[in-house]
Amino acid sequence: MDTMGTNPGTATTTLLIEGMTCASCVARVEKRLERIDGVSAQVNLATEKARVSFPDSVAVEQLVAAVGAAGYTATVEAPTKRSRSEHAGSGAGSSEDHPDGATGAATLQSRLLVSTVLALPVVVLAMVPAWQFTNWQWLSLVLATPVVFWGGHPFHRSTVVTLRHGSVTMDTLITLGTFAAYLWSVWALFFGMAGMPGMRHEFSLLPTGEDPSSALYLEVAAGVTVLLLLGRVIENRSKRAAGDALRSLLDLGARDVTVIRERARVANDLLAPTRDEVVVPIDELVVGDVFVVRPGETIATDGTVLDGEAAVDASMITGESVPVDVVAGDVVTGGTIVSGGRLVVRASAIGTDTRLAHIARLVEDAQTEKGRIQRLADRISAVFVPIVIGLSVLTWIAWIVLDGSVASAFTAAVAVLIIACPCALGLATPVALLVGTGRGARLGILITGPDALEAAKGIDTIVLDKTGTLTTGRLAVSTVVAVGAEGASDANARDEVLRLAASLEAASQHPIARAIAAAVPIDRRTEVRDFRSRDGLGVEGTVAGTAVAVGRASFIESLDVDLDEETTRALAASAAEGRTAVVVAIGGRARGVVELSDTVRPDTPDAIAALRGLGLEPVMLTGDAEAVARRVAAELGITRVVSDVVPEGKVEEIRRLQGEGRSVAMVGDGVNDAAALAAADLGMAMGGGTDAAMHAADITLVRDGLTGAADAVALSRRTLGIIRGNLFWAFTYNVAAIPLAALGLLNPMIAGAAMAFSSVFVVLNSLRLRGFTPRPR
Repeated sequence: MDTMGTNPGTATTTLLIEGMTCASCVARVEKRLERIDGVSAQVNLATEKARVSFPDSVAVEQLVAAVGAAGYTATVEAPTKRSRSEHAGSGAGSSEDHPDGATGAATLQSRLLVSTVLALPVVVLAMVPAWQFTNWQWLSLVLATPVVFWGGHPFHRSTVVTLRHGSVTMDTLITLGTFAAYLWSVWALFFGMAGMPGMRHEFSLLPTGEDPSSALYLEVAAGVTVLLLLGRVIENRSKRAAGDALRSLLDLGARDVTVIRERARVANDLLAPTRDEVVVPIDELVVGDVFVVRPGETIATDGTVLDGEAAVDASMITGESVPVDVVAGDVVTGGTIVSGGRLVVRASAIGTDTRLAHIARLVEDAQTEKGRIQRLADRISAVFVPIVIGLSVLTWIAWIVLDGSVASAFTAAVAVLIIACPCALGLATPVALLVGTGRGARLGILITGPDALEAAKGIDTIVLDKTGTLTTGRLAVSTVVAVGAEGASDANARDEVLRLAASLEAASQHPIARAIAAAVPIDRRTEVRDFRSRDGLGVEGTVAGTAVAVGRASFIESLDVDLDEETTRALAASAAEGRTAVVVAIGGRARGVVELSDTVRPDTPDAIAALRGLGLEPVMLTGDAEAVARRVAAELGITRVVSDVVPEGKVEEIRRLQGEGRSVAMVGDGVNDAAALAAADLGMAMGGGTDAAMHAADITLVRDGLTGAADAVALSRRTLGIIRGNLFWAFTYNVAAIPLAALGLLNPMIAGAAMAFSSVFVVLNSLRLRGFTPRPR
């Protein structure tokens, strides 16, 4: 399914590629696609997908044909879910779907099982001379033949296809190695001394100098095939396990939805509308539909709550374990679960436009994108296979010239071919990235790609926006001062002031009124009579038979209430600290001052401590007044504060810090933070913020709160460490193993086992990231 690209006149599509086995395959597909003018492609071996950007003048069919010309099969990835309009209007499409991965894995497992049963006697007979009965070698030939040809068919088929298109891959090395060992054995059996009755074969980890015509390598051909099949099966299983996070995200959505439909009904000879609840497939839901969600059900799609109250479990999307209370007017996300209560919701987005689909796209884009490390590995792998074939030929010639032993020359050359397969090199980065980004998605951390990981490693300074990042972005009661004859220190007096103020403000919808009302539970509020409101100034009414007024100082004075010195002092102190304050008058006298402020998020102190624990210096950057910024900074222990900053000034501050030699991360949530997020070495956007901020950032923190920032840095560093370890192992393995094989110090079967193990090691090492857990708070 094509989508518009980021530039006018361009589009992007995702191709499912079948037949890739190594980094050489990846390089070949990319090179073939990019031969088309204006096309850029990123191919991922772990996900077996290509993300392609192309101009409007290029048809998708040309891209599929280009992949086919490279020797592989491509199909266009279908969207996960479609809206009803798309469903109804799409008659065309690819008639051939990408082969199911589970089916392919089952076929591979069948080949492995049968080949193992057949190859085991071949290997045992070759390794245990005491069990070598008369003409045992001919039984070995019968058993090894189906293993080499049928068991190794996936490797040989890939070799033939790529050779037909003038290319070589890792499978080329496997085919050359196993066929060379098999064909040599056939020659020795039919034309040499190996076929004589009573022939004995000594197994050795090192090559032997025996008569070439009596040397058999059937155990090498069969054993290496089985080991490579085992490695391929483990890789496929691991890659599927690594992609579980993305699949679980895509599977979160509901399959059916209960929609409210209106229809006409005749009652008492009158035509009256009635509302029915109808269960329909999710594909039939359209924007604007009203649907019902009951306790335990999954919210079908993004929408706005029209009626009802409920606790919503968003843990699978945000990583937060505590359900969130939602009421009419709140926005809910598709894929979350109603754990208590009933909601009536109006759908605001469907299909690929939902937040869940957006998160899944971010995760998949990250898994497809390549960083500088992977691009280097791809370039090396692209030339590695031809070099290895050349080294194998040179090894054979050198042994013939220097040693004169055809058997030793052949053994060393085959060992070079087998052990040098760059399979581990091709998997080193994409599998680790697949697992790391998948784990991040489960924790509510969306990493855009390898470059974000590399940036996270060097970060030493983290710049934090205040409103909405360090704080909740919402007013809440912070202090209550009681004044008058009863004494300001009386806790009961403060409680009574707040209770009466909250009772009166509960009838108003002003943000300050709602904040005051929220400070007192409903069951402690008192009924209000004669309620009157003055927009933007205050409210008044009768609470429990007493006249009460709450509002600005000017409003209270307009009601002929005098503000004594104590009240004036409290108002001045609030203003100096950047707090909002209202006066509460009870019975015609000023009895208290309620102070409100944007409160610090409950998890922010722990998050700041965790960031410091990672070696990051926090810097507050805000457009708020200095008094407000200093108060919040003092509460959090942040010593470096930059206030009264316009959006352009935020970018300048980032640049200034970078000019000091610092590597800077930025965390923000608003449109005014987008430019600074893009300018920082690492940008992190709060998931509850604006789309502009999330698009500009390298990492999006889906869950509400700053703790995800520390987890994101820790996970990024851990993932990059795994990638570097994988690449080190892959490079070191090939650099060290090829000389050993060329010097005749490795039996080809041992070389095959070592090569298969290197790939399995890289995959299993990457899977360690699935156990990453955030630091305890």
